[in-house]
This record gives sequence, structure tokens and C-alpha cells, in this order.
Amino acid sequence: MVTFEPLDPEFPIEHQLSVEAGPVVLINLFTIDPADQEALLEAWKADALYMKKQPGYISTQMHKAVGDSSMYLNYAVWDTVADFRAAFSNPEFKQALSHYPSSAVTAPHLFEKVAVSNCCTA
Repeated sequence: MVTFEPLDPEFPIEHQLSVEAGPVVLINLFTIDPADQEALLEAWKADALYMKKQPGYISTQMHKAVGDSSMYLNYAVWDTVADFRAAFSNPEFKQALSHYPSSAVTAPHLFEKVAVSNCCTA
């Protein structure tokens, strides 16, 4: 089973789920024992295939840290926090978390785009 740790202890994902916003990006940082990397990817793949079927899902991409690091980052885009909350809170999804290796630690957090003049738009 994966262990959850807050990326921001002052406002963890549990608090973010009550905010109405969208579109949002889920950044989910995973740390894993090097021996469990394949198991992490298999568990994540099952979750990704489930999420792809959920209302409001837009896209996802897994990234691996460069070199010998066994850190991974998942980037997923959702229409709204409400859509993500419904998928994330679903008992079917919660049960699937038991498929992760016991060394897996995840730190999920939701973000919104920010406009910065002459650099990017919201």
C-alpha cells in the first residue's frame, strides 16, 4: 500500500479537495525503493487506465528522475477539482491503492495555471 505524505503540510490534498477550481493539474511525486520501480509503474498504469475513464479527466504523463534516482513524477490534468475529487474518492480507486509496493511514498498536490505577464497565460 502506498503511503501518502503532504507536499504542502500547511494545505494538504485533503484540504484542496474542498476547493472549487478548474482546470487543475495534479502533481504527484513518488519515491520508491529501487527494487520496486517496475511494481510502481504497473500499479500506476492500472490507476491511470482507471482515471482515463473518469469524467473530467484530460491527460496524464509519468516522468522518471534522471540518472539512478528512483523518484517519479506524475502530471495529470483535470477539468475541475470536483472531477478529480470524485475519481480520487471513489472506493474502487481507494481499494486499488493496495496494489502499490509498500516502499512507495506519494505526495499529491493540485495546482492552477497562473498568468505571468510576457511569459505565460492562465
